[in-house]
Amino acid sequence: MRILLVGGTGLIGSAIHARLSADGHECVLVSRHPAAPNAHHITLDVARTTDASKWKGILAGVDAVINAAGALQGQDMQGVHVAGSAALYAACESAGVRRVILFSAIGSNRDARTDFSRTKRDGEAALMARDLDWVVLRPSVVVGRPAYGGSALLRGLASLPVLPIMPDTAAIQPVHLDDVVDTVLFFLQPGAPSRLALDLAGPQRMAFSDAVALFRSWLRWRPAYRLHLPSWAASAAYRAGDVAQMLGWATPVNSTAQAEMRRGATGDPEPWRQATGIVPRDLAAALASEPASVQERWFARLYALKPLIFGVFGLFWIVTGIISLGPGWEIGMSYVREGGLGERFAALTVIAGALADIVIGLAILWRPASLYGLRAALIISLTYVMIGTALVPRLWADPLGPMLKIWPVLMLNLVAMAIREDR
Repeated sequence: MRILLVGGTGLIGSAIHARLSADGHECVLVSRHPAAPNAHHITLDVARTTDASKWKGILAGVDAVINAAGALQGQDMQGVHVAGSAALYAACESAGVRRVILFSAIGSNRDARTDFSRTKRDGEAALMARDLDWVVLRPSVVVGRPAYGGSALLRGLASLPVLPIMPDTAAIQPVHLDDVVDTVLFFLQPGAPSRLALDLAGPQRMAFSDAVALFRSWLRWRPAYRLHLPSWAASAAYRAGDVAQMLGWATPVNSTAQAEMRRGATGDPEPWRQATGIVPRDLAAALASEPASVQERWFARLYALKPLIFGVFGLFWIVTGIISLGPGWEIGMSYVREGGLGERFAALTVIAGALADIVIGLAILWRPASLYGLRAALIISLTYVMIGTALVPRLWADPLGPMLKIWPVLMLNLVAMAIREDR
């Protein structure tokens, strides 16, 4: 079969692509992000593709469509989940592509509390209104060997020796990624049932903190101390996530997640089992079948540290620049004068360096420019070493180590560059 896979580079889309390719199917991936080498990939923003005619050429020769595209808070959810997807469904109907599988979200049809849930619900309605052999799949929190979004958050929280417990958090029913992929393959078979919507929920309801505890045990760490946060502290954490998203960082901790977690992520897996014969696996058993490696332990710890690394590192550069222009002005000027520069040139040098530090810090904090900021930080740090060595070589013998401390800063810079990618 030739299958169009929209959102083919995400957590679910990547797993589906791998399985379909292994089974000999031809996949055409559609996403905003680069795909794996040798993959047939079309770079396209679903939110901007709201004219059905623009999908016509993409659907040529396609036998089935899987829509796993998703947008989060801070992105164009209406465009991705409703307008762009509705244009795709209209094009499918016109082109005679009957089979369309849509990934929605569990609970969005029952209690749409957020724009995310509401647009997911409206996207379902747009598909169901078409004369197509549609299937709507509503997964709960999807877990598997890969990690992104909620599944990555579970690992990151599992690395903490003190686990913060958010108030007003309902139960979840984690579902294994392999079960989700098996379901897609079932509905791609000739004669598979259609025009049905199914919750993909694991067999066990559990508190989110208990799911974290399962992952912590899987990662071979002792049980964490559970700290129940007051409402104000939890709200502050979610708002901090909102700020991070405003700066372009994808984070599963935000005000949308707060509302969604209050509703929970539970459903009845029995209709899914009856329709497909798939028995969803228990999370503890699934984890036990694939022992955690050192890579998982590293990822969990670095995932938890990543916000601190970028936050502290960006603020370090900003504060350094502010201090140079304020209380540290005379100290900076004295170093430059000691190097033999005139008063006017010394002032320009200190101002230029301070402004450069501030710009670098702001770039590191803003996700789209963070890589440029990190590269600039690396270059300017090495430049400071060379200039400082040439002008004030005694700084190498200073007991406070202003020149020596640049090297740990450089190492943190390299760590930030190594973990910057989200996918």
